[in-house]
Amino acid sequence: MKYKADEAIFNLEYNAERPHLIIPEYGRHLQKLIEQAVALTSRDERNKAAKYIISVMGSLNPHLRDVPDFQHKLWDQLFIMSDFKIDVDSPYPLPSRETLNQKPGKLEYPQNFPKYRFYGNNIKYMIDVANSWEDGEMKNALIMVIANHMKKSFLSWNKDTVEDTVIFEHLLEISGGRINLFSGGEELSATSNLMKVNKKTSNKAQFSSNVNNGNAKSKQQPQRGTRNNQNNNNRK
Repeated sequence: MKYKADEAIFNLEYNAERPHLIIPEYGRHLQKLIEQAVALTSRDERNKAAKYIISVMGSLNPHLRDVPDFQHKLWDQLFIMSDFKIDVDSPYPLPSRETLNQKPGKLEYPQNFPKYRFYGNNIKYMIDVANSWEDGEMKNALIMVIANHMKKSFLSWNKDTVEDTVIFEHLLEISGGRINLFSGGEELSATSNLMKVNKKTSNKAQFSSNVNNGNAKSKQQPQRGTRNNQNNNNRK
């Protein structure tokens, strides 16, 4: 059907005037197909149209078209895009508008306000575990690991050196007075060892170093050959 220039301008459709796309990923044409299927009066024709629309929706993701769960998802999306108006025979339970509009429950976020935040919450959990253990070598080793980790966490926020007594006081306070390292005369690891960073060379640096080494060896080989030639000439 041909339109005149003036008629074509007046028959243009603008997105602002079109109905809202419920699932924009499928596009306007599929939305119109669903609207046409809803308007069909015969139930058999609606069922045929629904199966055809499902096949078109599955063709957009052919690698998932035959997966049973994916088919269930397509049928649910069909009812959602029709605004739950299409009356067809679905092989799956029909979705409800209430379930779709149901809001998830509020997720409880752990609100912890430790006095020494630079240690983190995991330190408190580790201290609780150490308090639950019986006295022995394993508990003493765990306490020393916790104390050294606390010192390392302290230094990551404060680059200056820190005395072991400060860590002992914080550990005694956080543990509720149950872990006391003052009486044992323990010494923590040195600051230089805790803040040492293992520098790992990248693949590019390793490749460049290998290339340089190979070039150096190749330069040395001709020199050896020239020395041998010079020796042979001298013998002659």
